[in-house]
Amino acid sequence: MSAEQQNNREIFEEFPIAKAVRTMAVPTVISQLIVLIYNMADTFFVGRTNNPYMVAGASLILPIFNISLSLSGLAGVGGGALISRLLGEKRPEEARKVYSFSVWLCVFASALFSAGVLLFMKPLMAALGAGEETYGYASGYAFFVIVCGGIPTVLSNTLAALLRSVGESKKAGIGITMGGLINIALDPLFMFVLLPDGMEILGAGAATCLSNCIACTYFILVILRMRDGGSVLRLCSPFRFPGSRSVFGIFAVGLPSAIATFLFDMDYIVIDRLMSGYHDIALAAVGIVLKAERLPLNVGVGICQGMMPLVAYNYSARNYPRMNGIKRYSLRLGLICAAVSIALYELLAGRIMRLFIGDAQTVLLGTGFLRIRVLATPLMFLSFFHVYLFNGFGKGGYALFLGVTRWLVFNIPMLFLLNRLFGMYGIVWAQSAADILTVALSLAVYWRYERRTLRPSGGDPSADT
Repeated sequence: MSAEQQNNREIFEEFPIAKAVRTMAVPTVISQLIVLIYNMADTFFVGRTNNPYMVAGASLILPIFNISLSLSGLAGVGGGALISRLLGEKRPEEARKVYSFSVWLCVFASALFSAGVLLFMKPLMAALGAGEETYGYASGYAFFVIVCGGIPTVLSNTLAALLRSVGESKKAGIGITMGGLINIALDPLFMFVLLPDGMEILGAGAATCLSNCIACTYFILVILRMRDGGSVLRLCSPFRFPGSRSVFGIFAVGLPSAIATFLFDMDYIVIDRLMSGYHDIALAAVGIVLKAERLPLNVGVGICQGMMPLVAYNYSARNYPRMNGIKRYSLRLGLICAAVSIALYELLAGRIMRLFIGDAQTVLLGTGFLRIRVLATPLMFLSFFHVYLFNGFGKGGYALFLGVTRWLVFNIPMLFLLNRLFGMYGIVWAQSAADILTVALSLAVYWRYERRTLRPSGGDPSADT
């Protein structure tokens, strides 16, 4: 075993719980924040044009871009969670086959998605609510970000998840962070120097595409280098499939993760669609808010992503006391971050909006929207937290049930209901109202699972069946 592999084993088995969670979560949180910043950078620089139609066009594509990233959940979360469990069971050869299958799956699925967006661009933009003023901006941005940059973007996020599954959270974080920083640097160059006035949104899309290509190249080089140290992250022939149980295990967790991410972004599409029924200023304002609110959300997701491999490994190794300690520490950490974010956003909402656009009406409307939406942060963290726990256990059915119920039973119907009752501010309040129900359901489902499965002998967690 190489020194690098030995260190990774110590993270899973021997580090103090707080140190293990920090080692895995901090690089992931940083990379999540950088991803958020570079996503917001496009909106920030486009907002410098003070053209609300251009801002609205970029905002319309955010849900589709995030849906493409759900494919990395299929291959990365599904494959990564299984790899961690296989390592906990001391089955490295099967883990290697799972890694290879996950990479091939990612490439095929992302290529198919990009081709679909290209072929159905016009009806897709119409379905998103693009008007005459926003269609050209939205379709041009989508061409660069999703059609041209789809495979490298999804592959980068998949490889980052697979690196975290073997304890290489720092390398995963460096790759995602590097891509984000390059994007931030390239945005003003492409938008305001290389391309003429009126084409700023195309420059933002081209910068995003190029930065993701560079990040993808980094990940490929890192994994090629790790191969010499005996890592399980080694590409096999596409015909060397893992066992049928492993293939089922990938899809059992990855498919619910992808569906949940898809429904999360469908919720954003519904918000955009409903808000477009008022006016483009409201659409631009909520588009900025939906990006700004992702800062605390991405912190919570980063904590969960760092926690999941640790939970998966110790669950399969049947080290339940360590697994429960990791769970409790991660939960406290996420709720503290959520509370801090509420305080900061309530105080700085107006300044945050003015960072993105100078239009006074958009700022005024968005400030109120942001102060309402941020109240849902701890509820959203708790919802994601339980889904990631079940993914770590390999119980994709539970994760799928919670994800589908959250979005199709609670969130999306709540948007239509509150919009009908209270107008556009009802749309903004819907997240908090729906997630109160989601958290209650998540706690009930987890408590039932823990009582029946993790503690079937009446309190001895080592008796798991």
